[in-house]
Amino acid sequence: MSSSARSIFITSPEGETGKSTVALGVLDLLTRRVQRVGVFRPVTRTGHTARGAAASAEGAERDYVVELLLAHDGVDLTYEECVGVTYDDLHDDPEAALSQIVTKYHEVEKKCDLVVIVGTDYTDVTGPTELAFNARIAANLGAPVLLVLSGKDRSPAGIRQMSEVSVSELQSNHAQVIGVVANRCFPDDLEAIRAEFAGETLPVWTMPDDPFLVAPTVGQLMGAVGGRLLLGEEALLGREVLDVLVGAMNFENLLDRLADGAVVITPGDRTDVLLGLLTAQTAKNFPSLAGIILNGGFLPPDAVSRLIADLDPSVPIIQTDLGTFRSASAAASARGRVTKDSQRKVDTALALFEQNVDAASLLASLDVERPEVVTPLMFEYELLNRARADRKHIVLPEGTDDRILRAASTLLQRQVAHLTILGDEESIRARAVELGLDISEAKVIDPHTGDLHEEFAQAYTVMRAHKGMTVDRAREIVSSVSYFGTMMVQLGYADGMVSGAAHTTAHTIRPAFEIIKTVPNVSVVSSVFIMCLEDRVLVYGDCAVNPDPTAEQLADIAISSAATAVQFGVEPRIAMLSYSTGESGSGADVDKVRAATALVRERRPDLFVEGPIQYDAAVDASVAASKMPDSAVAGRATVFVFPDLNTGNNTYKAVQRSAGAIAVGPVLQGLRMPVNDLSRGALVQDIVNTVAITAIQAQALSAEKARAAEEAAAAAPTPEPATGSHEAGAHTA
Repeated sequence: MSSSARSIFITSPEGETGKSTVALGVLDLLTRRVQRVGVFRPVTRTGHTARGAAASAEGAERDYVVELLLAHDGVDLTYEECVGVTYDDLHDDPEAALSQIVTKYHEVEKKCDLVVIVGTDYTDVTGPTELAFNARIAANLGAPVLLVLSGKDRSPAGIRQMSEVSVSELQSNHAQVIGVVANRCFPDDLEAIRAEFAGETLPVWTMPDDPFLVAPTVGQLMGAVGGRLLLGEEALLGREVLDVLVGAMNFENLLDRLADGAVVITPGDRTDVLLGLLTAQTAKNFPSLAGIILNGGFLPPDAVSRLIADLDPSVPIIQTDLGTFRSASAAASARGRVTKDSQRKVDTALALFEQNVDAASLLASLDVERPEVVTPLMFEYELLNRARADRKHIVLPEGTDDRILRAASTLLQRQVAHLTILGDEESIRARAVELGLDISEAKVIDPHTGDLHEEFAQAYTVMRAHKGMTVDRAREIVSSVSYFGTMMVQLGYADGMVSGAAHTTAHTIRPAFEIIKTVPNVSVVSSVFIMCLEDRVLVYGDCAVNPDPTAEQLADIAISSAATAVQFGVEPRIAMLSYSTGESGSGADVDKVRAATALVRERRPDLFVEGPIQYDAAVDASVAASKMPDSAVAGRATVFVFPDLNTGNNTYKAVQRSAGAIAVGPVLQGLRMPVNDLSRGALVQDIVNTVAITAIQAQALSAEKARAAEEAAAAAPTPEPATGSHEAGAHTA
């Protein structure tokens, strides 16, 4: 791609189009294709100008769209860099404001390969004038325009008419339109809308309306009513509110109206309603409320307050001084947004964009070429994309961990994998709802009960009969989530397992050693970390499993690591690391690496491998030129095999912390079926990535089995057709 920055200007002809959802999707797409993506908002309510600084000092809210986009991992700019002028500046002197916008944009452009520009929000300027002004900004910045329309309450013909008028207005003001997104469309109208635009040369994409994206959070409702949190988990203030009810009636009449995600507003002196709601929260078959607002400035009597405090409710209980009517009016007028604080909304927005906008077509319109370098975000995107292409079934044994539930929600919404979560179904689903997560598409299985428990106990008894296993003991063992999950993989109920967020590595992988075992011709299970540096991806092994491998085990680790590298798009050039390079050193440790290198060359002559070799000679071309000038690996190694766990573990952590690399793993290798271990400090994104990796390993296994089946069928002799007399003879015989 060229060295000059590109940009895309996202604008709309009216408010409430869901432009921020589209902007987030475009930003996410571009960060997977270029190294440095910028964000720019030409006009905001507060900014970095003199007026904006003063407004900020007075506590004005920062632009939520800028905050949302800046929260994306692919953007490395400050808020002040990303905003142009304020609406006040625009009113005072439109031409000076435009000049300031151009100047500030070019400051961002210098730092970035591509800039996502988000137009105005129709909150301060009249509509027709505002669209024309957005067109002028786009033309002056040299940015092609992606037009976002609202399909809400519009017919397909009405959407087309709005598109024609808006495109004409943009073009008459010298803006170049590269595509149209009809957003917030009625889902049943999507095909009709596409048909309405059939034959158009300008690309038009349709996205369905999702009311969840505009649902306010409990915290936003609390702000709207001027309330304060009395009791409940503060973390649950981020849950989205799907309904608002006024509970001034008798509780028995209110009970049938309750729904998941609802907030109930009730006078603070209605202790019967409050206690009834808290009782319903603990009942098995009743909806999970998002919050309770006590209005009127009343508090329950002391005795009731002590009782409620002892119940230790997790649902947020909020107090406001407003009366019933004003509380209900304020709550009803609160409108939610896609913000950086709602992971489920972000996931929903990204999923809608991915599923409805043709990424290849949009990238082609921007002339974005595939880059030579691979950034961590590009690698993560490729993981999700590959996993999504052939969704596998992954089991997550640790259903009681909130991180697992959050990751599951993301994985399901982004359609990365099919999931089974282990644990008590009622409590797991209740906790997910409480956290505002959607895991409805996941299976939830209790490893202590059900038909699978008995089936697994019987199968495990047979597997371990040589160890004297009894059925009663097997029933106890397979109740462990790690053993149950491993049996699911072994017996074909799942394609892979990811565990370890709440358990030790030994707890996770010991069942795999017993049940799944290693692939043929591999003597040891090992691990790699996939190290995502700023501009490339490397593979480090073994950094997590084998303390002091033998030469034979090192050879196995090298061959397995090369295979893992290939699975994830890394061309394997293997460096067998030591404190000595080539023939320059001797000693037991160097000799072990030298012997392992010879074994790799003997077993896999097709692989590029060098060893023993020092790390600097493996990665630095200038060092390699002096120490190993004729090597195909030195100076450009991609797979690094460490001589022992002490060296490997410390090196990967040093590179991770000092070079700012993202370490994905450990990825287990050598098992017949994929099982992967998580760090107990794993973040939600780590879990998402590990599930994607496990799914890709399962895809490779399926492809290998399919190839083997085809080869076996091709090698089988074709039976000659039998004649009638032969058949008769056969029957007679």
